Amino acid sequence: MHELGITRNIVSIVAEAAGSSPVARVSVKIGEFSAVLPDALHFCFDSCTHGTVLERATLEIINVPGRLACSDCGFEFGSSTPFGRCQCGSRNLRCVAGDELLVHEMELQ
Repeated sequence: MHELGITRNIVSIVAEAAGSSPVARVSVKIGEFSAVLPDALHFCFDSCTHGTVLERATLEIINVPGRLACSDCGFEFGSSTPFGRCQCGSRNLRCVAGDELLVHEMELQ
């Protein structure tokens, strides 16, 4: 369960930015291709925040849908996998959205 390590890093990043101010809410963007399970992140959040300035904070997860772009024709399209084939037939695709895993914002009390 790599979500535990990810959650610990999120808590560390937010706690450092918050200093001694209690945190009310943390918003995290998770891309569809990131292989992070939102339910597991929620599960780990309570135990990782115990005894920190995030102890009473809520975790908000913003899901970012996957999007690919064809490097040959430029067509951009939604996808549930980071690979596939463009409508032009090319497999020369690049991810333009969906691989995010970042702390989007935090709200202090």
